[in-house]
Amino acid sequence: MICRLIESSSMKKKRASGVLLHITSLPSKYGVGDLGPDAYRFADFLHRAKQSYWQVLPLNPPAMLIGHCPYSCLSAFAGNPLLISPEILFQQGLLKRKDIKSIPEFRRENVDYRSVIPYKYKLLNIAYKRFKNRHDNNRYEQFCLNNADWLEDYALFAALRERFGYKLWHSWPPELRDRKSSVIKWAAEELDEIIGREKFFQYQFFRQWSALKDYCSTRGVGIIGDIPIYVSFDSADVWANPHFFKLTARKKPKVVSGVAPDHFSRKGQLWGNPIYNWPKLKHCGFSWWIDRFKHNLKLFDIVRIDHFRAFVAYWQVPAACKTAVKGRWVRAPKDTFFRRLLKHVKPSQIIVEDLGYITPAVKAFVKKHRLSGMKILLHGFDGDTHTNSHAVQNHVINSVVYTGTHDNNTVRGWFEHEANSHEKKKLFHYLKRKPKFDQLHWHMIDLAMNSRAKLAIIPMQDILGLGRQARMNLPATTKGNWTWRLTAHQITPAVTDKLAKLTSAAQRA
Repeated sequence: MICRLIESSSMKKKRASGVLLHITSLPSKYGVGDLGPDAYRFADFLHRAKQSYWQVLPLNPPAMLIGHCPYSCLSAFAGNPLLISPEILFQQGLLKRKDIKSIPEFRRENVDYRSVIPYKYKLLNIAYKRFKNRHDNNRYEQFCLNNADWLEDYALFAALRERFGYKLWHSWPPELRDRKSSVIKWAAEELDEIIGREKFFQYQFFRQWSALKDYCSTRGVGIIGDIPIYVSFDSADVWANPHFFKLTARKKPKVVSGVAPDHFSRKGQLWGNPIYNWPKLKHCGFSWWIDRFKHNLKLFDIVRIDHFRAFVAYWQVPAACKTAVKGRWVRAPKDTFFRRLLKHVKPSQIIVEDLGYITPAVKAFVKKHRLSGMKILLHGFDGDTHTNSHAVQNHVINSVVYTGTHDNNTVRGWFEHEANSHEKKKLFHYLKRKPKFDQLHWHMIDLAMNSRAKLAIIPMQDILGLGRQARMNLPATTKGNWTWRLTAHQITPAVTDKLAKLTSAAQRA
């Protein structure tokens, strides 16, 4: 379709491609995508389409008050119980046919969390009651032992959170808020039943995820995961490790995260996450962060770090502020931290989200450590394409090209509702033609596939040529996000064959 940008035979072996689709977006008769049969069918699709990677969003349990956003979670280590497959629980004998006989008529194209959550947790609770009566739970006990360093705190946090009506933990009784040892011991005994249930949920999540990952590996498909740089204040991580965050004596944030004002937003963006106390982290050898990376690299083959620039310098805003205007830049101990981290993690296992306003210092740091940055095709037609790093002719080998991410519109939605005449003209110049509208997404995929970037990732919505109604997230909004779902009939043999041919032609198969 377009001119080829492949540069040398030595890089052909390193070229690969994959598909971005979050687990919640999979088909499932239970109202939300899960780790069951449809996940395995999607892995088979990736294999037939000659894809090397499946990229997902964070798998942690969302803090439900934040619109089920996977980037605002109750734990940086725990898995989301909503992703547990009832069908696999049925295969294990933990659910009976009668338990899953009458499934509500859930929406197929979107997740309706209000109806899905109570139904799924009803099934999970039934499974837990049956599990308790078994006497062959050695694997469960071994799992709890192997993950005790985070699991004990998370399970107790989840139990206390339920007991106190899901209020933020800094409003709990001071003895529990401050983790007084004698009171913590009493709470663990008092809430033993709920704690056991939460541990069971985690055991099932990680057991099912491990089986799916192993299956993907047999099909030649690696997994790319996502690490949000910040954690939610309403999380087990902050409650259990308050010394690693900038908090007051009453455990409230002193300062919070955000983005500095720019030409996109005069007031900046106020995210509200607690800020890391880097001197305390450094004093402990950055153990919390290193453990987090190790944990994620057991789950994934490669990890993408969201908002990577905060490892170099971050925008810190006083907690009392209503906007991000009065924040300031603060440097992080990037060199000391990465010297320690890269003793445990290979640069090739990291993708950095280096989008937005990125300073020369951040660019130099990424290049110094041979980390892979991101290129977004939808950003490549704006302004002076000679200097625009997202323009396809400016891509570098050690990068990952996306048509768009979960935060962008779809290719079709962008073209119909966002692209101006200048951007469309540039696009047609690259394609050397004005394509038929119903084929535009394939031309953009071909453009990404033939980039110099060693890895190309295509959102599933773009492979299907869907419009803006299939967008996963619209930043700075809270309604309607994270709900889009793939339906079983949308992956046709024609779609599979087309993607496979483009992948082979670009020497990424």
